[in-house]
Amino acid sequence: MSIACVVAAVDGSPESLRAVDWAVDDAFRRGVGLRLVIASVWEQFEQETVDDMELAPERKAIEEVLDSAAERASARRPGVAVDTELLAEDILSALLGLQRYSPLLVLGTRGRGGFPGLLLGSVSLRVAARAAYPVVVVRGEREPAVVGRGRVVLGVGSHDVSAAAEFAVEEAVAGHADLELVHAWRPEIDMSGMSVVMDAGAAADRAQNLLGAVPLPETGTGGLRVRRKAVQGRSASSLLRAAAGADLLVLGARRRHDHPGLQLGSVNHAMLHHAPCPVAIVPAR
Repeated sequence: MSIACVVAAVDGSPESLRAVDWAVDDAFRRGVGLRLVIASVWEQFEQETVDDMELAPERKAIEEVLDSAAERASARRPGVAVDTELLAEDILSALLGLQRYSPLLVLGTRGRGGFPGLLLGSVSLRVAARAAYPVVVVRGEREPAVVGRGRVVLGVGSHDVSAAAEFAVEEAVAGHADLELVHAWRPEIDMSGMSVVMDAGAAADRAQNLLGAVPLPETGTGGLRVRRKAVQGRSASSLLRAAAGADLLVLGARRRHDHPGLQLGSVNHAMLHHAPCPVAIVPAR
């Protein structure tokens, strides 16, 4: 997967600073640069109010947030090139417009809204749902493993997960982690006869076949350990259990042909709200 840089959106909140930590670690593992961005609608009017003293405190506060985040990232991973950018847009438009960088975008779960328009957490779900590039929402309190063997979990549904699988493999290889493919299944109901029959065997076989059909790259994955788990139960609860203690949960998102953006579905929404580890949403090709 072509990821040219890792981008972290910051707003000065503790949640966004945890996102910065995760982002700079991932940039280090991938060997790419880190870009820290902050959005402010006030910047749209700056050219018309160059000497307006009312904007000076706003601009200074935003620059301090960016500078502080950049210092934090550089101290954590001195070898990673760190750039900063102030985007003169509302935050949703600004983040969705980052596609020009071919990025991996990293967001916190919520923000404290230190400045007007910087309620980062309030738009994380909408960005994850609509972005044309991978988005990671940093959840959980667990510090990432410095050196493997960690664990990356890929949620496998009935839709195409090839892009998500490619991303999950990259994350697992870069982090010297194991890759775990998880698919939840439930017994099929056969109502063709006089009585209702719960056919667990057919559903379990279908789940194993589905896991076995997930395309995984054959090159550049030396030493990667892959486990495939077909779990009986509901998708959301099964993925929550699988994500416990994981470094990252990766989920695919389907494109809707009759609606702009992506369809996250109830399972993806549940993981973004409740997963005990960072969650990556990867749009289908």
